Order: sequence, then C-alpha cells, then structure tokens
Amino acid sequence: MTKRERQFAIKEILAAEPVTSQGTLRSRLARRGCRVTQATLSRDLAELGVAWVATTNGGHYTIQPEEEVRSLRPLVGIEVTAIVSNESLILIHTVPGAAGTVAEYVDVLRHPEILGTVAGDNTVLVIPRSLRRTRALLAILRDHLIAGRKDSR
Repeated sequence: MTKRERQFAIKEILAAEPVTSQGTLRSRLARRGCRVTQATLSRDLAELGVAWVATTNGGHYTIQPEEEVRSLRPLVGIEVTAIVSNESLILIHTVPGAAGTVAEYVDVLRHPEILGTVAGDNTVLVIPRSLRRTRALLAILRDHLIAGRKDSR
C-alpha cells in the first residue's frame, strides 16, 4: 500500500467510526492489509491534520476542518460560476448539482461573519451575520471561491 493509499484509508476509517487510540487505528489498517509502525502512523496523522478531540465518553481522533478546507478548495473553484449580493444576502451560483459541495466548503470555513448557508441544486444562499459586513463578506468569499486565497479572518 502506498503512502497516499494508506492516508486515504486512515481518512476513511476515521470518517466511519470513532477511533480512540493509535493502536485501534493500526489494527483497522492491518485488516485492510496495511501494516504500519507507530512512528509512521503518527507522521501520517500529523500530515492529515488529525487531532485528538476530548468528549464526554473519553475522546477520539478526527480530521480538523482546515484539512477539509484544503481538500475541497480545488473542487469548489471549478464549480462556482458567479457570486452576487444585495444589501443583505449573498448568492453563489454553481454548475448544476454542485451547490451542496460549495455550501459544505463555506460551512467548513466557519467564518465568524457567516451565520449559515442553504444549498439548492445550483445556488447557495449565504446568510451574513451583519448587514453592514455583507460587502466585506462578499469579497472574502470571492477570494476563497474564485481566487482560491485564504483570508486572515
């Protein structure tokens, strides 16, 4: 199994079930035919942006949102066809069927100026936190979605 395949398997395992230890993750990988050392697994987890999240039941490993943002960025730039706004709302137009992916990308940004999104088939409604910041948020979204740059919040 190549490094890329191994890291993809790690992401699949972490998405499918809560994994509470590296030992458990190593055994899940072994079931898929991938024997890995603890040192290699630690490096993979760091490269993938995996973190330990404490919960009321102990805790588990999870992929951090920033990794999701990086992985979605190349996709959403291709799918966005236009971004428009009025004084209170922002609409992102996409190719047919892509609005859900674009809305997920915007949601994963967890930008403090965004209350939420609503996705249709080819349109995403972005609801700004403040009417006064709609223009600034529009510029930020254009940078993220069209230019592919990251803002500094």
